[in-house]
Order: sequence, then C-alpha cells, then structure tokens
Amino acid sequence: MEVLADRLGRRFADPTVLGRALAHRSWCAEVAGEESNERLEFLGDSVLGLVITDHVYRMYPALPEGELAKVRASVVNSALLAEVAAELDIGAHLLLGKGEDASGGREKPSILADAMEAVIGAVYLDGGWTAAADLVLTLLGERVTEAAAGPGGQDFKTRLQELAARTFDQLPRYVVLDKGPDHAKTFFATVHVGGIERGTGEGRSKKQAEQAAARAAWAALAFLDEAADA
Repeated sequence: MEVLADRLGRRFADPTVLGRALAHRSWCAEVAGEESNERLEFLGDSVLGLVITDHVYRMYPALPEGELAKVRASVVNSALLAEVAAELDIGAHLLLGKGEDASGGREKPSILADAMEAVIGAVYLDGGWTAAADLVLTLLGERVTEAAAGPGGQDFKTRLQELAARTFDQLPRYVVLDKGPDHAKTFFATVHVGGIERGTGEGRSKKQAEQAAARAAWAALAFLDEAADA
C-alpha cells in the first residue's frame, strides 16, 4: 500500500481506504467480512466525471456543449482508465480471489478500470475534492489537452513525422531508456531528425516520453521552418 500511495503522490490519513479500493469481489467471496471495492468504484466514477467536466468547462470556454461532451467521453472511459491503471501498476496490488488471479485478473482491463475508479473514490474520501481533483488531473490532464485539440491536434509524433518527411525526407528516430524499479519506471526519450538530436522528453510510459520528445523537436523544427520561409 505504501508503494502505491507513493506512486499516487499521496499520504493517506486512513490507509485502509486504499486497501478497500483494491479489494475485488472475488477476493471478498473467499475472505469473510471484507467489503469489495464496488461502492468506492461507484463513488470514484462520479468524482472522476465531475472533475473532468468542471475542468473542461473552465479551460475551454469556446467549446460548445457537444464538443465538451466528446472531450469528456474520450477521457472518462474504461479503456483509458485501464491504461492509466496499468501505468500505475495497480494490478500488482489488487486483492483477487485465487481463481481470478490464476486467470489473469491482474491484467484484465475491466478489473483495472474499476480499480482505478475505486482508487479515485478512496482519495476523495480520504482527502476531499482538492486531493481527488489533483490526482485526476495529474493522471489525465495531458490526455484532456490532446482530446480538446481535436484529432491529431496534440499528437506531436504525427506532426513531427509530417514535418520531418516534408523538410528532410526522413522519418524521426526515437531512442528510449528507462530508469527505476519495474513498478515505478520513468522513461526518457530522445528523437533524432536528419541525423541530429532534436528533442528530449520523459514520462511514466514510453508513449508519454516519446510524445514529450516529439513536442520539443516539433517546436524547434517548426520555428526553423517558419524562419526559412520568411
């Protein structure tokens, strides 16, 4: 629990609430008197939805209601929550029944997504709205920005690839290294375009690190491209 709490960036006043967020019903069926994470999942789902809704409403005043709903839906969904849970290695901390564990329950997207919502609910119960909002936006803020920019708008790997192909007739080349224990790795990416290092970045996943490096490289090359045109 301490490892996961550190990864979440939170010191729990009541550590048992985090343990309850990780208790799958299959484990509770084998251990008498224990409560599953389903109630916390229900709470976390509502907290998550409101945090994201409040954030996009305030941050993007020019977006109409329909576009705001699309942004929220692109972030508040089981597939993305499972991805975030995997990045946090929540599966390693789940309390599962023997059968569920043996059948690969720690990697099942539905279980990971439910646990992620339960963890958000636990943080809300333990620390209130501010703590929950901070966690949600730390985990999902970058993805909200990408979604709000529209298809491809913040996909800097795609934008860099297009710019590199147009300017150098070459594709970017990425080198990614990682540091830290398996349960809490940090990834560092370097991207080369035209045989020269153009940008670096880091993130909790290889994808995030590459996007950060691509963002830096794209900004530098786009500036040079504009200067040449001028």
